[in-house]
Amino acid sequence: MAEYRIDELARLAGSTVRNIRAYQDRGLLPPPRLEGRVGLYDDSHLARLRLLGKLLARGYTFAIIKDLMTAWETGKDVGEVLGLEKVLTDPWSDEIPGTTTFEELVESFGAGLDEHEVARMRDRTVELGLIEPDGDKYRVPSPRLLHVGAELVAAGIPLDSVLDIAEQIRDDCDVIAGRFVNLVEEHVFDRLEGQPVPDGAEVTEVAAVVRRMRPLVKMVVEPFIARAMETRVQAALGEHLEMVRDHLGEPSQQ
Repeated sequence: MAEYRIDELARLAGSTVRNIRAYQDRGLLPPPRLEGRVGLYDDSHLARLRLLGKLLARGYTFAIIKDLMTAWETGKDVGEVLGLEKVLTDPWSDEIPGTTTFEELVESFGAGLDEHEVARMRDRTVELGLIEPDGDKYRVPSPRLLHVGAELVAAGIPLDSVLDIAEQIRDDCDVIAGRFVNLVEEHVFDRLEGQPVPDGAEVTEVAAVVRRMRPLVKMVVEPFIARAMETRVQAALGEHLEMVRDHLGEPSQQ
């Protein structure tokens, strides 16, 4: 199990060191394992911290969250509540993050770029979340996305254009994800509003719905994007393909 110092835990959870210490003072987050004078947190702390952030963002008070934590710690509805915690905090991809070096990035993406352009492209790639600085290397959350970008660049598409489309697709996907989440919030999550501690059966139902969303999202998105690509490719490239066929069918000029 991975272990994190408090500043790294805060970064991964999208929180702050100050908030983490406040949660610990309120009894909402277990203390870290001490190694000398250094506190080390693990993935259970990270999952709990992410859930805290989600509950606070949804408007739950510290008192209600404390009730939930107490329920977990005393074994009440532990299966249902921890099941919901796991569903909400588990990654939605089974992809294993990778690492890369600056030299490897230049080799894959920097052909023909001067030093200034390489630095600018690196910074933009970090801004898009495609790579993350990690000491003298870079963490790659999705090696598949980086591979797609490298293939597009190798096909002759300028890196700026590749990053432009990556940003647009990221934003489009955020809209799609928001629509799914809003659907579930409106028809499922809102049942839990106004209850000091949600009923175990209702928590189980919510967890089951979120769990079923994982394959459903892919099942919906993939056919739609496939059909859209077929239509777009035929409309945009059909004329070009016809010209190529006509050219190949012409007898050679002597």
